[in-house]
Amino acid sequence: MKFNFKKQPKHRLVVMGDSLSQGFNNGGIYRTDLSFPAFLARAMNSNPKFEQPSFTAQAGLPINMEVLIRGLHDEFGDSLEWDEYLPAGSHLIKTLRRIKKYWEGKFKDLKVDRDIPFHNQSIWGLGISDAWVVNSYKCQNFISNHQTEFNVFDMLPDNSMYTTAQLVLNPTFSEEAIHKNMLDNIEHFSNDGGIENLIICLGHNNIVKAVTALRFEWSEPDHLYTFPSDRPSTVSRPEHFELEYRALAERVSKFNAKNIFVPTIPYVTIPPVMRGVNSDLSSAKNGYFDFYTRFWVWDNDFNPKRHPFLTREESILLDQTVDEYNQIIRKVADEYGWNTVPVGERVAAIARRRLGGEVKRRFPSAFLEALNLNTQTSHLVNEDMTCELSTDYIRLSKETGKLFRGGIFSLDGLHPTTIGYGLMAGVYYEVMKNAGVKFESEMDWEYIISQDSLVNNPPILLLELRSLLRYLSMGRNESFIHLGRNLLAQIMDVFSRDLSGK
Repeated sequence: MKFNFKKQPKHRLVVMGDSLSQGFNNGGIYRTDLSFPAFLARAMNSNPKFEQPSFTAQAGLPINMEVLIRGLHDEFGDSLEWDEYLPAGSHLIKTLRRIKKYWEGKFKDLKVDRDIPFHNQSIWGLGISDAWVVNSYKCQNFISNHQTEFNVFDMLPDNSMYTTAQLVLNPTFSEEAIHKNMLDNIEHFSNDGGIENLIICLGHNNIVKAVTALRFEWSEPDHLYTFPSDRPSTVSRPEHFELEYRALAERVSKFNAKNIFVPTIPYVTIPPVMRGVNSDLSSAKNGYFDFYTRFWVWDNDFNPKRHPFLTREESILLDQTVDEYNQIIRKVADEYGWNTVPVGERVAAIARRRLGGEVKRRFPSAFLEALNLNTQTSHLVNEDMTCELSTDYIRLSKETGKLFRGGIFSLDGLHPTTIGYGLMAGVYYEVMKNAGVKFESEMDWEYIISQDSLVNNPPILLLELRSLLRYLSMGRNESFIHLGRNLLAQIMDVFSRDLSGK
C-alpha cells in the first residue's frame, strides 16, 4: 500500500548508509550523536525521537585515536621521551587488550533490548549492495570463523565492522531478526506510518578502499553482490557501480518515503588519509603528486620499495571514476525524483591545497560567526571572516598549542571531525529546506563547535605530530619496544584489507 502523502508521515528522518552517516571519526565509531543526521534531527526536533545505536564504551569500535592519545597524555605528560617508550608501549597494550576484549563480548553481553530498529541504519565499511547482502546471520557466521587471540600483530577487536553491523541490524541478537538486512529494517519504518525524509548515504566504500589499502584493483563481474570478505577489488568499475546503484534504487522505490536525499561522492584523493610525496615538491603538477603513501610517512622517509603507494596516474583515475559515479547518482536520482545533495562538490570547493591555496566557496556565515565567538576557535577566523580550517591533516602551533591547519578531517585522515560533520549537515539542511522540509530551528553551530574536542581542545601530544605518528606506526628504531605491527596500519586495514579477506 502506497503512503498517502496528504498525511504527515510518522518518521521524520530515517537513514541508511555507511561511515559518513554513522558518524565514524578518529579511527572508530564512537559518538553517533555527533553524526550529520543527528545534527539534522536536532534541528527538526523530530518526534518520534531519532534513535541510533551507541558505541561510547571503551573508546569506541575499533578504536578512537583521540581517546587513545589523551590517555597517553594523562599517563606521560605533554611529550613522549625516548625513555618512556617502553612504559608507554605497555600502557597501550593494556588499553588495547581491554578494548578488544570488551567489543568481542568477553566482559559483558553486547546485545541491547529494544523493540524496533534504529532510525539510523548506517554501518561503516558497507558498499551499495551490502544494504541487502549483509545481515546478522552472515556477520555472526564470519565472526565465529575468524577469531584471534590478542597479540602484537592483531591488537584491535576482531571483525569490528561485522560486530558493528550486528549491533545496528539486530541489536537484540534475536533469531527473529537474524536474517534482516538494512533494507528490511528501513521497510519497518515504511510500513509503520511512513517516512518523511530518507537519506541514502552509500557508494563511498565502492572506491575508498583504494586509498586506505593503497591498492588499485578494479571490480570484476563475480565481485558483484558478494559478501564484503569475498570481495578483493578496491574500486568498482563505473558500470558495476551503476548496476548496484540501480538495484538499490529499485528496492528503495517500493518504500513509503516522501522525500529521498542522496549525496554526491567526494574525491577520495582529497582527505589526508594518504600523503602526496615527491623528491622535488615543485614537480607536483595540476594538484597531483608523483606518489601517494601513508599519512605518517614523511617525504624524506618515503621508500617505494618499502612503503605502499598509489601513483599520480592512479590518483587521477580515481578522481575520474568518482566523476562517473556522480553522473550516475544524479541520473538515477532524477529518474526516481530524488534530491541530490552536492557533498562532493562542497568538499572539492574547500580543498585548499589542491586548489593552489584558495577556496572556491566560503563557509556558512552563521558557522563563521559561531567559530569566532568561541574563545577556543576564534583564532581560526580572520578579520575578513575567512576561515583557516582546511582539508589538511591536523597540525598544532608550537607557540599556542592550538590548531592552525586542518580541522575538517579527523585523526584517521579519512573521516570528518565533528565540525566536518556539521558542515555536511549544513549542506543537507540547505537542500532539504529548499525541498520543503520543515525545521524547528537553524543549524546549532555553537553546539557543534563546542562538541568538537579535537578542534577546540586538541591533545597536546599532537604538537610533535611527526614523532607521535612515528611512534604509533613503529617507524625507524621505535620498533624495539615490540608494540607490534604498525598500529596505524592496523587501523587502515580495518577500512580496507581485512574487510576484503586479503
